[in-house]
Amino acid sequence: MPQFEYKVLPAPTKVKRNRGSKGSAGRLAFTVQEMINDLALSGWEYQRSDTLPMQERSGLTGRVTVYHNMLVFRRPVDDAPHEQSLAAPSKSEPDDNIFETDTSDSETP
Repeated sequence: MPQFEYKVLPAPTKVKRNRGSKGSAGRLAFTVQEMINDLALSGWEYQRSDTLPMQERSGLTGRVTVYHNMLVFRRPVDDAPHEQSLAAPSKSEPDDNIFETDTSDSETP
């Protein structure tokens, strides 16, 4: 079964100008397209965009919910290194317990 690693990035909020793009929607599409293509060169595959809520402070005691658009990418990882990182840590005995006290040296009456 293939293993993947994921990267989640905020969607761009500032757009780039382009001669072929018309209107703000066209410029936003061009900016997102460039971002997806740049990451694809590094092996990242675009999966989806999500809108996620996040509570932020507003004033001294208030909170407000703000929604952020996130872009989700994934790419396959090698099986060998990934399996080692997911494996349960081996249980090894501690070498010395520095908090134990040796009671064999106590004087006997």
